[in-house]
Amino acid sequence: MSPLIQELIEKALVVGIVTHGLLIVFSFCTLIERRVLAFMQFRLGPNRTGPQGILQPFADGIKLFFKEEFIPAGANKPLFILAPAVAVATAFMSTAIVTYGGALTVPAFGFLPEWLQGRVIELQIADLEVGILYLFALSSLGVYGIVMAGWASNNKYALIGGLRSSAQMFSYELALGLSWVPVILVTSSFRLPEIVAGQAGWFWNWNCFVVFPAFLVYLVAGTAEANRTPFDLPEAETELVAGFHTEYSSMKFALLQMAEYVNMITISALGVNMFLGGWNTGLPFLPPTAAYGLVGFFTFAAKVAGFLFFFFWLRGTLPRFRYDQLMHFGWKVLVPVAAVFILVTAGVLAALA
Repeated sequence: MSPLIQELIEKALVVGIVTHGLLIVFSFCTLIERRVLAFMQFRLGPNRTGPQGILQPFADGIKLFFKEEFIPAGANKPLFILAPAVAVATAFMSTAIVTYGGALTVPAFGFLPEWLQGRVIELQIADLEVGILYLFALSSLGVYGIVMAGWASNNKYALIGGLRSSAQMFSYELALGLSWVPVILVTSSFRLPEIVAGQAGWFWNWNCFVVFPAFLVYLVAGTAEANRTPFDLPEAETELVAGFHTEYSSMKFALLQMAEYVNMITISALGVNMFLGGWNTGLPFLPPTAAYGLVGFFTFAAKVAGFLFFFFWLRGTLPRFRYDQLMHFGWKVLVPVAAVFILVTAGVLAALA
C-alpha cells in the first residue's frame, strides 16, 4: 500500500474518531449538565431512563427524531432549512485544527494491518500554519446560522434573539481574538501544536500563569461566544420564549443545540491547548507520551472536562446580564483590558530580547 493511501486512511480514521467523539460528548453533556445543575439546586435531575438516567440522551434523541417537523407559514423556507446546517457545519469545521492529545502510538496488535502497527498518529485533523486565524474566521461565520434562523422564522422574538446574538458575538469576538495575541507573542506561532509544546515542563509554564489576564479575558469572552449563562441573551427564555430557535422543532432544533454544545466543547479544547498546557501533564516525571500516548490524551480530556464543568457551574450560579450591561462589559471593560495587556506583553518581550 502506497504511503499516500496510508496517510488518507489515517486521516479518515482521525476524522471519524473526532466526529463521533464530539457527538458522544455532546449527547452526554446534556445529561451531565442537567445532573450537575440538579445537584446544585437540590433536585434529582433525569433518573428514569436507565440506571441513574444514563439513557436520557438516547431518549431525547428518539423524542426529537419523531417530533413533528413544521415550518411557519410566513417563514423564508430555504433559509429556514439552511440555518441549522450552517450553524452545525461551522461548529464542526472549527474542530479541524484543535489537537486532542498529541500523538498516539498504535499498539502492535496482530489483527491490525502491518503498516498500522506501531504507527504514530497525530490527534489533529489539520495542522495549519495559520491555525488560529482559521479558527477565528470560522467562529465569525458561525453567527450567520443564528441570525439566519432568527430572520427566516418571521417571528419577532426569534428576530430579536438573532439580532442580540449578532451584536453579542461581534462584541465579544473582538475580545476573544485579543486574548489570543499575548499567547501568540509568547510562543511566536499560530500553530496549536507549537503553542502546546511551548508549555512543556512544570505546570507553572502554562500560559494561564504566564499571561494570566489574557486567560481571564478568554474565559469571559469564550463564555459569551458559546451563548452560556450569564451571556445567554440570544435565547433568554424568560424574555424571548426561546430566542432565535423559537420556531424550530424536531431535528432542526437538535442541530441548533448540537452546534451550541460543539462550540462550547471547541472553546474548552482551545482554552486547554492555549492556556492550560494542552496534553502536557505539568509534571516532567510523567511524560504525556507514556503508555502509547494515552497519558497525554487522558490529561487533555480531564482538562476539557474541567472547562465544561466551569460552564455548567456558571449556569447554576450567575443571573443573566441585562443587554446594556452585556454591551458595556464587552466594549468598555474586556476590550480595553485585552488591548492594554497586549501592549504590556509586547513591551516585556521587547525588554527581554
